[in-house]
Amino acid sequence: MRLKRWLRKNQNSHRLSSPALRSFGESCYNATMIIDFHTHVFSPQIKKNRSRYIDSDPCFAILYSNKEAKLATTDELIASMDEYGVDISVILNHGWATHELCVETNNYILESIAHYPKRLIGFGAVQPHSNEAAIAEVERCARGGIKGIGELRPDVQLLDLNDAAVMEPFIEVLRKHKLILHTHASEPVGHQYPGKGSITPDILYPFITSFPDLTIVCAHWGGGLPFYALMPEVKKAMSNVFFDTAASPFLYSPQVYNQVIQLVGSDKILFGSDFPVVGQGRLLKEISSLDLPQETKRLILSGNAQKLLNINIV
Repeated sequence: MRLKRWLRKNQNSHRLSSPALRSFGESCYNATMIIDFHTHVFSPQIKKNRSRYIDSDPCFAILYSNKEAKLATTDELIASMDEYGVDISVILNHGWATHELCVETNNYILESIAHYPKRLIGFGAVQPHSNEAAIAEVERCARGGIKGIGELRPDVQLLDLNDAAVMEPFIEVLRKHKLILHTHASEPVGHQYPGKGSITPDILYPFITSFPDLTIVCAHWGGGLPFYALMPEVKKAMSNVFFDTAASPFLYSPQVYNQVIQLVGSDKILFGSDFPVVGQGRLLKEISSLDLPQETKRLILSGNAQKLLNINIV
């Protein structure tokens, strides 16, 4: 409701806070909430000691060895949210290789959501190969208020999604606490980029069919998985699968929105920016430019996330 009140107050002013928000406000005035389902934050310690974590973790090294790769703290995310009218952000963790790094970074996320309980929703990280320790960490995070686990990076975490001995206990504790699993996904074709990885639709699909009752969010349009929904059995199997738009301008033309809506429905798409890799304003501007019905934009920007995260508007 914050954005709606702000827009009403400023609807006659030409001095909105940014071009992106001005464009969004003009086209989505009736939106009651904006939820960014895909953001990343790191503690000031990690930001200050980047090289230490580059040396400690292969996934972090792939993504952040380049000094130009942005790292953001929770307070910097909140500042971006305020600038672009984002009401709530889901802060995802990282595909850390070790249990110890998962625990360290989960602590920061738990502290962040406790500090900003109305603005942030946390997802934790685990290394499923840690077995009992991973299960205990999911339990700890659930007690702390997280809503899911992710962004899982099975390729960099050396995780075989078809390894029942590892995956079944992990999935069972997610079911127990009704947690969402958020996983990285990438395209089997196209250009290369840091962190693209190898979790392609052919890897994801057997996992999805093995756990049909698990709610799964696939990042980056699922690496193109929605395009296979033209196969009836694939569409049926994805009844509990959702797709976020994270880093979309780096991956697809804006036409992807209409195509995926036609294939799987507007109720399967979640606005995600991949902040700070992509600014929240850039994604909002792209969505506002699309010739989509207002209700469809509302679902993408907040409605679908509200249902998944059990957020009630008051």
